[in-house]
Amino acid sequence: MPIDITMPALSPTMETGTLAKWLVKVGDAVKSGDILCEIETDKATMEVESIDEGTVAELLVADGTEDIKVGAVIARLSGEGEAAVSATAGASAPLPPAGGVGGGVATAASLVSEPPPPAAAAAPTPPAASSVDTPPPTSPASGRGETGTEGDATRINASPLARRLAAAANLDLATLVGSGPHGRIVKADVDAAAAATSAHQPVAAVTHTGSAPVAGVVAQAAAGPVAAMSASVPPAGVPMAAVKLSNMRRTIARRLAESKATVPHFYLTVDIRLDALLKLRGELNKSLEAIGIRLSVNDLLIKALGGALIRVPEANVQFAGDTLYKFSRVDVSVAVAIPGGLITPVIVDAAGKRLSVIASEMKDLAARAKDGKLLPEEYQGGTASISNLGMFGIKQFDAVINPPQGLILAVGAGEPRPYVVDDALAISTIMSATGSFDHRAIDGAVGAQFMSAFKALVENPLGMLA
Repeated sequence: MPIDITMPALSPTMETGTLAKWLVKVGDAVKSGDILCEIETDKATMEVESIDEGTVAELLVADGTEDIKVGAVIARLSGEGEAAVSATAGASAPLPPAGGVGGGVATAASLVSEPPPPAAAAAPTPPAASSVDTPPPTSPASGRGETGTEGDATRINASPLARRLAAAANLDLATLVGSGPHGRIVKADVDAAAAATSAHQPVAAVTHTGSAPVAGVVAQAAAGPVAAMSASVPPAGVPMAAVKLSNMRRTIARRLAESKATVPHFYLTVDIRLDALLKLRGELNKSLEAIGIRLSVNDLLIKALGGALIRVPEANVQFAGDTLYKFSRVDVSVAVAIPGGLITPVIVDAAGKRLSVIASEMKDLAARAKDGKLLPEEYQGGTASISNLGMFGIKQFDAVINPPQGLILAVGAGEPRPYVVDDALAISTIMSATGSFDHRAIDGAVGAQFMSAFKALVENPLGMLA
């Protein structure tokens, strides 16, 4: 009997996903472990493998289809002796309603790439009722980037990220030479090709009369308040490019708009003297040289944030309607910029970990975040957040709370400033830190106590080692 392949839940909070690309076609024989397709979530593009054996009978969803509900049937496998349905017939079948994830569900093989940057504007995504196109074959004579899938020896061997970047840059993957394992085309190959051609290709100017987008604005306004707030008509006659938002950018826009619209923020800023922390950091780094660990200022600030919330547990909370969650452990979400957006890997039990452990974990998490290889449990959760823009020379800023958390700490650059030390004016390294608080869960006095505790730990950092 046919085996249904359904949209998998690739994270605990995933409700919908985008089918970025099919890697099989109708008639292909697949076995357990074979890669079926690439699914794009708001955080990454993931390869999905089959757990069943059979022949691809139907592809019910076209490449690029967005907002597919978890549990919805996206393909069917036929068993031994059953005939496969043509791609066109399979695609014309109605998409069944979302249901439970059954025995034939595909599972995520691994996070394979960072979330793709916004792609260039393309034609509207074909609906599920339209024909499913299989990828055009490349010339076997090219000898580049080809991989062996049974019945399709000419499929281009490229990572999901490379495919997305190539599409955004209008590059033909068949013309690229892969530098990855077995000739796989990777991000570096696409970046090099894009850099080589950008200097020789004029940017196409896109102009409009100013009247065409009006219908789209009306449609966005009807879609909801967040869409209506973001809808706008670009000025007429100005060269521009229409860039389709990635799932990540759409999610960031929605969540932050909801946060500012629904969470009553209040802000508290303190100036903090960094001299003692910088001295301690230098001494600790000398002692850690032998084991190859180097502490950053941010590592110490993560530890200080954790310690401050242990001292002021009333700030380590989340608001949930008629319930207030109070946490006895501090899990710190750390904002990390990645291509196309940002992600917040979590340092679990930041207050209870040694600085060397925080440094090692943060280095690993940040590197894998930029490569799109974090597991969902490594960037979800967290009881409070920290965002540091000091490396960009930003003196002070107000961050937007990351719901459902109750606070986020925004850290600016440490810089020499006049400062009163022991009743005398001196020059010290001063950093401004601003806490954004959810006033539904945290009162002004509690926020002030937290900022005072954070300042005390940073200015007297030996307290973090006790």
